[in-house]
Amino acid sequence: MTEQTVGFRRYATVAAPFALAYAIWLMPIPAGLTHEAWHLFAIFAAAIFAVIINAFPLLTAALLAGAFAVLSGTLDPVKVFGGFGNASVLLVVTAFLVAQAVVKCGLGKRISLNVVKLFGKSTLGLAYSIFITDALIAPGFPSNTSRGGVLYPIILSMAQSSGSEPKEESKRRLGGYLMFCGMASLSVSSALWLTATSANPIGVSLAAEHGINITFGSWLLAASVPTLAAIGLLPLLLYRLFPPGIDKTPDAPQAARQALQEMGPLSRDEWITAAVFGLMVVAWIFADALGLNGTAVAIFGLGTLLATQVLTLQDIDTQGGTLATFFWLAVLFALSGQLNELGFMGYVGERLANGLGGVAWPVAYVTLLLLYVAMHYMFVSQSAQVLALLGVFLGVGVKTGVPSHLMAFALLFASSYFSTLTPQGGSQNIIFVASNYLTQRELYRLGLLTTVFCTLLFLLVGTPWILWVGQ
Repeated sequence: MTEQTVGFRRYATVAAPFALAYAIWLMPIPAGLTHEAWHLFAIFAAAIFAVIINAFPLLTAALLAGAFAVLSGTLDPVKVFGGFGNASVLLVVTAFLVAQAVVKCGLGKRISLNVVKLFGKSTLGLAYSIFITDALIAPGFPSNTSRGGVLYPIILSMAQSSGSEPKEESKRRLGGYLMFCGMASLSVSSALWLTATSANPIGVSLAAEHGINITFGSWLLAASVPTLAAIGLLPLLLYRLFPPGIDKTPDAPQAARQALQEMGPLSRDEWITAAVFGLMVVAWIFADALGLNGTAVAIFGLGTLLATQVLTLQDIDTQGGTLATFFWLAVLFALSGQLNELGFMGYVGERLANGLGGVAWPVAYVTLLLLYVAMHYMFVSQSAQVLALLGVFLGVGVKTGVPSHLMAFALLFASSYFSTLTPQGGSQNIIFVASNYLTQRELYRLGLLTTVFCTLLFLLVGTPWILWVGQ
């Protein structure tokens, strides 16, 4: 392939998102939508398309989309830039910085060495330890973003202890595999427990409006079989989809024991980090009961680590990826929220769902679920999609004859496992994405394949189980 051909293809790739935005912008605006909603859809769709085809990095695409939304008069600047003050965005960025202290002081390495000592005979064993640990702590965390902040430093230390570095192509795959296992684990553990993410209680309240009463116990019973099956199979699936390069590590447990002996007792910084991190975890678990704000807890933890010199301003200055993450997440979060507020998401969901009138309920059930999952490409927040679409899809499903408890649980579980569909599909993903162990193309590919697998698993295994336990 000549240099001229390569250059032409690159220019064509860069031009494609602009062409898509222009084409959608000029289309007749559907009845029932404002021109602001339609034009914002054109901008948002082009930004996501640019990332998928690798025309621009996520940061570049997000900044261009946000700027054009304001300069074109589509949105008020306050609405676009308001994402920089969003509590969820600040929580993600702060948790990422706190995680650096866990790694810097050596506590993360110590924890990872203990995990390797128990499970480290294979990379697959490490992956299962991530899924099992997450599933066990999930019911105490009403925020999967906070849970990601707990898991990330441990996974990062596992990768670094195994010699995996994101900048070395030959060594990054093990870290990439473990990072995506963390993302996938958070998605399915959130479906296992009603209290594992804030989107679940929101969905339960919407289901109650349709006369469907869901308790902690009934949720766990319905979720147990398909979710535990996913926990058992996903590490193996990801192992095949993204081979880590290192399979067996028979000497790792003994090496971990030796390394722990050499580290000696906990240092001052480790004790401080452990205490601060432990208090943050407890505060996150009991945040609702104590009336605490999760973001304020994270910021207080970061401030304490800075005050005790466990972290320094120089440490924060070196985290350039954190600033980039803050920018693109804030802009995309704001744009997605505005699509919802302008009525675009509800309009599309209702039109798609209403087209199913008159079909047999199994067809309606499968179609509604697939549409609901696919539409997550347009959302940066799980809770936003639940608020915008779950009630609409549930109502249409019930009208077409789908058993109400089946339709409700299928949509509720999907609201968790579809979070891996895109890097921005859930705020808990961002901390793993920012590790740079996986490229954008790999994230979208693995996200699609993982979500398709979970959708099929919950359809084939979850459907008969939910119907049986709901009798």
